[in-house]
Order: sequence, then structure tokens, then C-alpha cells
Amino acid sequence: MGFKYKLYLYIVKCFVSCEPVGNHIFFCFASKRNSLHDNGREHSIFIRDSKKPVIPCCCAYGAYQNEHCSTNDDDRKNCSSLFFPLHDMIIVPESMITPPSDQGVPFSLNLPAGQNSGNQNQETIVVPAQGGTSGSIPPEIPVSEPQAGSTAENMDSFTVPPISPQGGNPWPKRIIIVLVLLLFVGAAVLLGRIVFSQLTAPQEVTITYWGLWENDGIIKPIITEFEAKNPKIKVQYSKQSHRQYRERLQAAVERGDGPDIFRYHNTWVPMLKNQLAAVPETVMTASQFKNTYYPVATNDLVGGQTIYGMPLMVEGLGLYYNEDLFVAAEVTAPPTTWEELLALVPKIAKPEGTGFAVSAIALGTTGNIENYSDILATMFMQNGANLAIPKGKEAEEALAFYHKFANPTDPVYTWNETMDNSMYAFANGKVAMIFAPSWRAFDIIEMAKQVNPALKFKIAPIPQLPGNTVTWASYWVEGLSEKSTYKKQAAEFLKFLTSRESMIKLYAEESKVRLFGEPYARIDMATLLSTDPFVGPFITQAKDARSFPLASRTFDNGLNDRMMKYMENAVNAINTGSSPQQELDTVSNGFSQVLNSYGLVTSAPAATTQ
Repeated sequence: MGFKYKLYLYIVKCFVSCEPVGNHIFFCFASKRNSLHDNGREHSIFIRDSKKPVIPCCCAYGAYQNEHCSTNDDDRKNCSSLFFPLHDMIIVPESMITPPSDQGVPFSLNLPAGQNSGNQNQETIVVPAQGGTSGSIPPEIPVSEPQAGSTAENMDSFTVPPISPQGGNPWPKRIIIVLVLLLFVGAAVLLGRIVFSQLTAPQEVTITYWGLWENDGIIKPIITEFEAKNPKIKVQYSKQSHRQYRERLQAAVERGDGPDIFRYHNTWVPMLKNQLAAVPETVMTASQFKNTYYPVATNDLVGGQTIYGMPLMVEGLGLYYNEDLFVAAEVTAPPTTWEELLALVPKIAKPEGTGFAVSAIALGTTGNIENYSDILATMFMQNGANLAIPKGKEAEEALAFYHKFANPTDPVYTWNETMDNSMYAFANGKVAMIFAPSWRAFDIIEMAKQVNPALKFKIAPIPQLPGNTVTWASYWVEGLSEKSTYKKQAAEFLKFLTSRESMIKLYAEESKVRLFGEPYARIDMATLLSTDPFVGPFITQAKDARSFPLASRTFDNGLNDRMMKYMENAVNAINTGSSPQQELDTVSNGFSQVLNSYGLVTSAPAATTQ
């Protein structure tokens, strides 16, 4: 039997157990609940249980209050849940209902075969009169003649037409109610979406960027362009002093009021391990980093698949040489090997008293040579020494070689502690060659304006030993704060800042206020500056660069400065008569203590040919 037919039969059964009130029938509820299922939807009606009292309830239409109606809210809710799935309320004229006084007469409902005398679409309800004449059918309800045998006992075999409401159409009121509800729900949903969108929409945030060397005017155009493309992110740049910068940076980050993005030295990763956040892959993956930057940056800033910083520059050591002094000594080109350099020393050096009127190169001491630790580290790695454990033949040879240039008994003696600072001596024309990073050119030019305006110099790659090309790297990078509240926004700025386009613009801004900008850190930008007379040598050397925490002028009061002190003591001791082997034993023990204090292993392999 179809679902609708079963539903009608349940309704008929419910008629039997209902109490009449006025001219309406109120369906009654008992403890027994029957459910019909139609394609997964449940329609529930309640059937009288003769063993339990009937609980009459008032229907949604009328809600009459009398002794037949329950005033219980739960009953009314249940009654409402009955009628709405049935779509229509059942309203039966009083003349169709068996009087309460005829309780002894069995109620028999004969159902027609669905015939219609006029309108084929008209739904009918046929209820036989009790006792032949006791009831009358209103003329507006068509009546079909009952067929023989059509009783309640075998009514499952008959087709039951739908029952439609009488006494007025309730749909207009229902439609109005539904429309009002829909409008209310729609307005609530719309309001909710507006409020939710306001709550979830990106809020404007301000991230802080700590720099060291660049003034606001250089960084501002980059920030302005970024903010135009990211209107919800503001960047506040703050140029910091280099004095105690590392300590102040760590303290600020740990307090929670530090920068979101900051500059730090490439050797500081072990010291900043608790303050540095990993660069997300949305900025760059480890494999992309390896293909974008020089190998030294990968070695310094990538651990496994984690990136801890991204450089804007590449920096190291270049060989600065005085063109006029070279011409005077009939030297036509800068040396490319250490053997060539040794051969030039007697040609250029001009001893005078206990010192030199002109020195060939500033090497051999510590106090008056800028970047002495960088130079020593480069020599050690070029000779194959393991700087983490600087002992053995390679390390001793490198230290002894450095000492030669300050040893009065050596043929290449050309420098001592009485000489001026190496930078000033070069600017003043008192030394023909020095090793220095690219940015030292600005200092030399400024000093030369005061003491030697006619100075002419060039920069070349540093000399090498045959078969093992190694150059030096000491540079600054941009990192993300682990404690930042706005890591995502800081990462977006880092990605923009280190892009190819931003580096080109940054170099252009730097070149407006000084002779040149920072050498590009990206491999894919090498050809843009490789022929530049100032930064070209540093670009061409970058592919062979190595680094180690013996970098000068980091001002970190930590890893680099502690390691440098051991090397400084060793050089000074050798210049006063100690042996390289004896001093390197002390250096090696000291290096191990410092490196271990920062969680660094002391078994790093020596530099080898790539």
C-alpha cells in the first residue's frame, strides 16, 4: 500500500478516538506513537491507545480553550508537529460526527471508490449517516454511493482520495506567515553575514622592521610600494645602532615587544635559535632557496628543510690595490695567487727606519689591521684547515704564513704594529694593498678626501692557492621573529623585500646616496653587477665563498667576538716568539668551548674544492 494511503488510514483511525468540540474535531494523543516514512522523511501521528487515557490537545487552527483542550505546552507542540507534515487541517462538520450518546453503536465508515459527479479534481469525504437518517450531508460536499463490502474492516483494499479542508482555505494565512518568517530569517542571515564578515575580514596591522645600516629614506620607497599592494599591512622601519644590537634584539623579542622582522648576521643563527622563526614555504622552499642563493647562504641559513633567514646582499673580502703604487713598482696587474703576491712585496715595499715609507700589504698583526680575523679564517680554509678544530699541519702553516709579513727576519716583511690603521694607511697612500669588504670603499674615499685626494684604487678578487679556490663571506640577512603576533604579515613583507624587483629598487635607492649599493645576493642577478668596478669582484667570488664565526665588526659580544679573541691572542703571541703549534692548541680548546656553548659541533670538515 502506498505511503499516502497508509497515512489516510491512520487519520481515519484517529477519527475514531477523537472527541468532538463545537464543529471541529480535535485529534487526540495517547502514549502510543506511530511513524510513517516517505523517502527518508518521517511523518508522525498519534493514535489512541485504549489502555491509556486520551490527552486531547488544541490544534494550530482555532486553539480553543475548554475542557477538551490540553493546556500543556508540550501537548500543543506535539499537536502542531502532527498537522504541519500533513499539509492541511482536518475540519469536519458537526453533522458528520457520531453523537457522544451513541457510544454503543459501532462507528462504520464506508469509503467510495473515488467517483466525482462533477469536477474530476474535487476531493471528497464520504461518511454514511448513522441509523439511515440521523445525519445530513451539507450540499457543498459531494457524496458518492458506497460500494458493497466497503467497510472499515477491508478498507485497505480501496483507493482513498486526499482529504481537503472545509470551511475556508487556510493557505493565504499560511503563505503570509511563511513569507514573514522567510523575510525574518533572510534578514537575520544577511545581518549575520555582515557581522561575520566584519569580524573575519583582515584587520589593518602594523609590523615592525629593525634594520642596521640603511636610513629610512632608502627603505621607505620599498615599504611604500609594499603597503600599496597590501593595504592591510603597515610597516614601521627602525634603524638600530650596532652597539649591543644582538643583546637588545634578543631581549626585546623575548619580552614580546621586539620587531616582527629584523636584520642579523649570517653567523648568528646558533645564538638566535630561540628568537628566529622558520621562513614559511609560502615565501620560499628549501629547494628554491638552494637554487636562488649562493651555496654559502644555504650552508649558513638552511637546516634540513627549514630556512632561518634570507639575505639581501653578498659580502666578503676583496683585494684593494693602489694603482699609482703599482705603476711605480712596474706591476701591471693585481696578484691572483699567493705566490704572485709574495713576489710583489719586495718590488713595492720601501723600508724606512723601523717601519716603512710604503708597505706592500697590511698583513701579520691584529691591532692595526681591519678585518684581520676574516683574513686569517680565509687563509685557514684555503689551506684546508678545519677551523672548528684548528690544529695540525694545515692550521699551523696558515698561521705561520700570516706571521711572515710582520716578521722582521722574513724576506716578505712589510708590516708591523707601528703602522697606521690599515684603512687610513691605504687612503693615505702608505700601503699598496689591503683586504676589505666592499663597503669599506666609502670609508677610504672619505678619508682620502682629507689626506690624499689624488688616490686612485681598484678592487680585485683575493689571491688563491692552486687547486682550492675559497673566498670569504660575511653578510647580513633578514629574519622573522618567533614571538611575532603577525608572522603571516611579516612573512609577506619578507617575500616582497627579497624579491628580484625589490633588490633592484633597493640598489638604485642606495646608489642615490652613495657610490654603489649592496652586491646582489641572488644567483640570477649576478650578471647585472659582475662587471661593476666596485662590487663586481665580490659577485664573481660569491660562488666559492665560505663563512665561519670569525667575522669582524659584527659587534655581537658573543660567538664571533669570543672566537676572535682566541685568534688575536695567538697572533700576538707568535709575534713575540711563541710557536704556531703551541698557540693553536689553546685556540682549539677555546674554540671548542665557545662552539659547544652555542650547540655547535666541533667536527666540521675542512674547506675543500667544490
